[in-house]
Amino acid sequence: MAIYKLGQQLEFIKELQFKFEKDIQNIVEKNLNSLLSLDFIRTEFALNNFRIDTLAFDRENKSFVIIEYKRDKNFSVIDQGYAYLSLMLNNKADFILEFNESQQTTLKRNDVDWTQSKVLFVSPFFTNYQREAINFKDLPIELYEIKRFQNDTISFEQIQKTSAKESIKTISRNDEIVETVSKEVKVFTEQDHLQKVDFETRELYEQVKERLIGLDDNVTTQPKKQTIGFKVNNNIFCDIVLQGKGLKVYVNLKSGDLQDQKRIARDVSNVGHWGNGSYEIKLSDLDDIDYVLSLLKQSLRKNKE
Repeated sequence: MAIYKLGQQLEFIKELQFKFEKDIQNIVEKNLNSLLSLDFIRTEFALNNFRIDTLAFDRENKSFVIIEYKRDKNFSVIDQGYAYLSLMLNNKADFILEFNESQQTTLKRNDVDWTQSKVLFVSPFFTNYQREAINFKDLPIELYEIKRFQNDTISFEQIQKTSAKESIKTISRNDEIVETVSKEVKVFTEQDHLQKVDFETRELYEQVKERLIGLDDNVTTQPKKQTIGFKVNNNIFCDIVLQGKGLKVYVNLKSGDLQDQKRIARDVSNVGHWGNGSYEIKLSDLDDIDYVLSLLKQSLRKNKE
């Protein structure tokens, strides 16, 4: 993608190559929360002849995240990703110990949701083969493309799956590590949420989803264990919880930041809830969808900044 600076004439902004993988690692580790909403635990975590580039923790999902950085194109995201996941699941105590030694809070084995473990690869470029390799609906591996430009600008974008219909379990019969990890790690999909509710709720969700996707070209979905998140520029601006009758929509704004003239949003900043943000909206039919979308636009604009 060509980038230009506006002026009397367009000025082409040249992409700069990363000389070392460590350059990529330094940028991501120093900005881990901004880029990926993760907590930094340890750099160069060595265990059992493996060396994990970055160990992070996802507080929302209560799970560990392994991040690996690549400059070259010759690596298998499936083989390496599952090798790291197998390492984690077979050495849970070591990961918890590393967390406890680096953080001011104490983590216990039961505090971690190991089913939500995942591996992220960050690279300036992924081949078509690598992009195609992640097209499984339940793959606990994500790819992020990072680029640097001469005007001190960085782009950081997740590679989206294009046709994720097949399960990784279809190839696990021939791979013992993949099969073992797949028994414990669970990647949630929209279908996991939709199959638990009635037809009316599914239809309501699809209508809301269509409107949310239409708000911005960069809006993507992120199904999780309890919610389906909607992201823009790697930031979740709202979460949806599908219920037996209707939806709960969580608006990712701080208490006091939402302009809600009809006062349909409840401030849940001091109440336990699944989604991001301080506001909860109950939606049971399409009559209120336009007004709800106007509230969610506020969150989208804020989280896109």
